[in-house]
Parts: sequence; structure tokens; C-alpha cells
Amino acid sequence: MEIRVNPTRMELSKLKKRVKVARRGHKLLKDKQDELIKKFIDLVKQNKELRQEIEKELSEAFRNFVMARAAMSGQVLEESLMYPVGKVDIKVAEKNVMSVRIPQIDIVGDEEAGGEETNKYAYGFAGTSGELDNAISILADILPRLLKLAEIEKGCQLMAVEIEKTRRRVNALEYVMIPTMSDKIKYITMKLDENERGNITRLMKVKDMMMQEGV
Repeated sequence: MEIRVNPTRMELSKLKKRVKVARRGHKLLKDKQDELIKKFIDLVKQNKELRQEIEKELSEAFRNFVMARAAMSGQVLEESLMYPVGKVDIKVAEKNVMSVRIPQIDIVGDEEAGGEETNKYAYGFAGTSGELDNAISILADILPRLLKLAEIEKGCQLMAVEIEKTRRRVNALEYVMIPTMSDKIKYITMKLDENERGNITRLMKVKDMMMQEGV
């Protein structure tokens, strides 16, 4: 590899300072990468467990809906689900995790929609089946965890992107910048040593010539 650099002591001093800074930065980035990976693994575990729970409950709710549709007329089922009993406001904030801005989702429910069990249902119980009640109850209870799952999954995506960026920077420092600057330092040191030996050789020749001339 051809190295093009001005072999001076000033340039050598600059390169040594840059290598020192690069090595310190490499250590900090490596520590950040390790901590990001640790937190990412924790998030992935949480995501897996929560997703499995939610998928199980959604399957149960879907089965209840199918059974309710078989037991009730289509018109009664549609009328039972036509009007909502309340509303849910969602507030999205951000939290900083190792320089990664992860969304934080909070639910602000309508006062009329919370508290009593009957507030989950927009219909009377006389003409509906128990399966429909079970399905509605499951879906009402699962909403906060669905939003939590969305928060965790988005956090996993953002942390994965940050891990990849950090990994590239670590590799660039470890395998490109630091080795290149180290090679330049070796090259300049070698050139300065050669120049020093050349100067000593010339001085010795001048001294010999002067001694031969009797000066």
C-alpha cells in the first residue's frame, strides 16, 4: 500500500494525537455498542413474550366472535357493534435510551369508558350471546398491551438501526482509520530514522575529509 504523507516531526506528532483520540473514541463506541446490544436483547425478549400472550388472546377473541356469529343473527351482531361506548386518547412521548429516541405510548381513556365492567359493552345482554361478551371483554383489556407491544417493537427497530450505525463506526475505526494512521506513523518514523542516519553519515564523512585536510 502506497502511503503519501509529509514525513516531518510535526506531522508525526499530529498523527500520534489523532491515533490516541481515535482509540479513545473506538473504546467508547465499542462500550456503547455492547450496551445497546444488551438492551436490544432485553427488548426482544419482552417483545416475544408479550406478542405470544397477545396472539393467544386475539385467537381466543376471534373464536368467540365466530361462535357469536353462529349463534346470533347478522343484523343483531352488527347493531351490537355499531356504536362505541367511549374513546381512547393516545399520547406519544419519547425516552432516550443510549442516544436512541424510543417512543413512549400512554393511554388517556374517557371517563365514561373506564371503571365499570358494563362500560365495555355498547349493547344490552338480552339479545346477545356470552361469546360476544367474552370477545369484547378480551379486546377491551388487550388494547393497552397492544400499544405497549407497538412501543417495544418500534424501540427494537430503532435500536437495531443504531446498533448497525455504531458497528460500522467501530469497524471503520478498528480496521481502516487506526491501521492507516498507524502505518503512516511507522512510515514517517522510518523516514525520519533514515534521514537521521543519512545526516550522521554525512557529518562523519565531512569530519573525515576535514581531518584528512588537517583542518
